[in-house]
Amino acid sequence: MRRQPRHSDATCGTMSRDGKVVTMSQENQLTTALAEAAATAGHAPSVHNTQPWRWRVLPDALELRSVADRQLAATDPEGRLLAISCGTALHHARLALAAEGWRAVVERLPDPGDSELLARLTDLSRTKADPDAMHMVQCMQVRHTDRRPVSDEPVPSTAIEQITRAVDAEGCRLQILDRDQMLELAATASHADTVEAEDPELRAELSYWTSRAGEGTGLPAEVLPQQPPQTTVPGRDFGRPGSLPVGPGHDRMAVYAMLHGDEDERDSWLRAGEALSAGWLTATRLGVSVVPLSAVVEVPGTRQTLRQMLAGIGFPYIVLRLGIADPAQSGPPHTPRLTAAQVVDTSAVRGGQG
Repeated sequence: MRRQPRHSDATCGTMSRDGKVVTMSQENQLTTALAEAAATAGHAPSVHNTQPWRWRVLPDALELRSVADRQLAATDPEGRLLAISCGTALHHARLALAAEGWRAVVERLPDPGDSELLARLTDLSRTKADPDAMHMVQCMQVRHTDRRPVSDEPVPSTAIEQITRAVDAEGCRLQILDRDQMLELAATASHADTVEAEDPELRAELSYWTSRAGEGTGLPAEVLPQQPPQTTVPGRDFGRPGSLPVGPGHDRMAVYAMLHGDEDERDSWLRAGEALSAGWLTATRLGVSVVPLSAVVEVPGTRQTLRQMLAGIGFPYIVLRLGIADPAQSGPPHTPRLTAAQVVDTSAVRGGQG
């Protein structure tokens, strides 16, 4: 007797947007991969751990949208840091798909009439699983931010070169600051901190995002230092002490770098986030600690000072501290994360069940 075809053997299918026939089994594989990539992107870093993104899984694409409720309205009114944060998630999703053997085309800001739609991953096709991407996905799960002083071990020049190349590959640049520039950065960061400390709206916003224990976002006390660390370049004053013990170390062996590019528009901020993700994950793979310093780009005056440090060529997106973590101290805990159900909308492929 002739065997009846199973659903997975059937040749009937649905039509994708490019007119190609996609079988149901292929469609299920694709939508599952897209949903899993969106969930994996939840490991991405974001300013104050706001996680200001939401993903929408479509039958043949994955959309990245910004979430206005998680934008820092006082600190980041232009949405620069929101776009950078979403860019890190976009790069994480790209890597997650590559690790599972999917090639995607990225459309950035695909609809000028929809300001919340930041990117669309589309034209997906099967390819070999990328072993480098697989390694980077593992790095996503261990990456964290340690704001304490680093050790006295210098960052290897080969590591700096690899991190720089990873940033360059995403269309941005990383300028390593010399001693004089680092001292200028220290004064600039101190001024930015003073400006923000005197602004009641900024203080209230910072307090909100550092008092959200158990809600999946924000910075809990466990990841904030008990007292200001001894650093040449001051870190952000969070307005309250954390519970993370701080040793007697200093950051004298830290390397400071400025992530920058040619434009200062939304698409360039998004790409800056992708470059930040690429550089940070590369650093994690190499055992290099990364601390982003965003206060200096939040204040217009200090952001302009950074631009002068670039000789007026290019625009600063964020400053990074690179170093080797103190081996005598255990790493801080990971910041909380929203659940996949909170940030990944699968209703378009689940019969209306998100």
